[in-house]
Amino acid sequence: MTAGRPAEARPLLAELARAWPDSADVQRLAGLAAFEVGDLVEAEDRLRRALSLNPRSGPAAVPLARLLIKAGRAPEALAVAEAVIAVGTADLHTLTVRADVLKSLGRLDDAVVAYGEAARADPSSAVADHNLAAALGDAEQFVAAEARARKALAKGLDAPQTWSVLARALRGQARHEEAEAAFVEAIRRAPFDPDHHGELAQSVWMRTGDVHAAVAGLDAALRVRPDAASLNLKKADLLEYAGDLAGAYDAARQAIAHAADTPEPHLAAARLATRLAPSEALTHAERALALRPDDPSILSGLCEVNLALGRADRAAAIAESLRRASPLDQHAIGYHATALRLMDHPGHRELYDYERLVRPWRIDVPDGWPNLAAYLADLKASLLKLHTLATHPVGQSLRQGSQTTQSLTRSDDPAIKAFFQAIDGPIRTHIAWLGAGDDVVRRRATGRYQFNGVWSVRLHPGGFHANHVHPMGWLSSAFYVALPSSVSAGGREGWLKFGEPGIATAPALDPEHYVQPEAGLLALFPSYMWHGTVPFSGDQPRLTIAFDVIPA
Repeated sequence: MTAGRPAEARPLLAELARAWPDSADVQRLAGLAAFEVGDLVEAEDRLRRALSLNPRSGPAAVPLARLLIKAGRAPEALAVAEAVIAVGTADLHTLTVRADVLKSLGRLDDAVVAYGEAARADPSSAVADHNLAAALGDAEQFVAAEARARKALAKGLDAPQTWSVLARALRGQARHEEAEAAFVEAIRRAPFDPDHHGELAQSVWMRTGDVHAAVAGLDAALRVRPDAASLNLKKADLLEYAGDLAGAYDAARQAIAHAADTPEPHLAAARLATRLAPSEALTHAERALALRPDDPSILSGLCEVNLALGRADRAAAIAESLRRASPLDQHAIGYHATALRLMDHPGHRELYDYERLVRPWRIDVPDGWPNLAAYLADLKASLLKLHTLATHPVGQSLRQGSQTTQSLTRSDDPAIKAFFQAIDGPIRTHIAWLGAGDDVVRRRATGRYQFNGVWSVRLHPGGFHANHVHPMGWLSSAFYVALPSSVSAGGREGWLKFGEPGIATAPALDPEHYVQPEAGLLALFPSYMWHGTVPFSGDQPRLTIAFDVIPA
């Protein structure tokens, strides 16, 4: 095992484990060898045997917990870690694995506390400081994350990942140029890491709106390593959202040239080609599927290609299979509805029943404000302080505007905190208005809800939201804080629109339903519905808040 040859060690250790069934250390080592070669069943059995023989064995509990996390059994992993800690083994490794489990369960605040306990268990550990900094960053406690990352660096941990954690903490504090400098340090230590390059490129893009400056680092790395397909894919992502589809497609094809036997470049090229060369898109998508059959993301891409080619029946069949495998997949529902609309199938109207599924509501006036106008004025002032970037991020729907980088649920600003009181009544009223039913929206209703992302968008004149769905939501929203005069000047400038797909279709499909924005109005609708906005003119921005909710 110490020589890194677990396949050779495994039969020897298995024989020892049979000969010494009551030795916790032998059972543990045999379990580790099985784990290393991928036999999770035997590994779990051996490690549990080791723990039954020595309930204090952190060296057995830690790999068993990691095995259970890998197997998608995080609650069991948490029980294993906590049982060992309860009998007195509260060392750095067992405390860290407990924190890792809590993080995997999405319990970020609990994970922060647990990583803090691990750091206190070994004050000399720079890795423990790094782990805590990363968790604080995930929990959007950016000031504390920065301090802890700097402590890890001061202790000598000069890893690229630590510089990246520091960079994200600085970005969360709107210290964008400092964040970019930290990303540069990460790249110096990992010159061809696609994630660090992607973060830097997006940061430069959002701060400056200069696509050439944004891709400069990627281009420099690609001149040294033109075969780095993952870097070309990062470049393709940025160019796509900067509006250069042809450049993005060329970058994807460059990735294919150096990684033809991996599906990701073919999938990226397929999605881009649906808007440029649909016939080529099918070739890319089928190649990706051949390389990784039954992959949901590739099947989704193939569904998009079939919609772009007007093969609605094939798209519907793929979407149905995706929905069977993952009934809450909001993209799959949106694809299915689009295919049904192209087929003039009545099932489309059941999914896109605007009269019974979409409705705007006036928010309540929160405590401490005399009226809605006064509250909206304070909310506007508070939100504008958070909009420090020049242009839109990669991977989001907005174009020609900015989006806040921190969830508004983490804000201590009084006006932003009051927003959640102001919308609680309308959300509960909307859920009650939906009523009971067995459709994909109503059958999920519990009468209770929780937020799954809350952010603000400021669109510049000429800006808009590209048509999209919200993959992680149940109900999605648009709340209007401040609007340009062009929204109410006749026509539909700046209006919310529904039904026009955000992907290519043959024939093209128009919007079916509109909601006119009004300051203080909250529109709620199913997350799977295609929605976007109409561009607007003038010289005033359009300021909104959006969020997703899921059943609690």
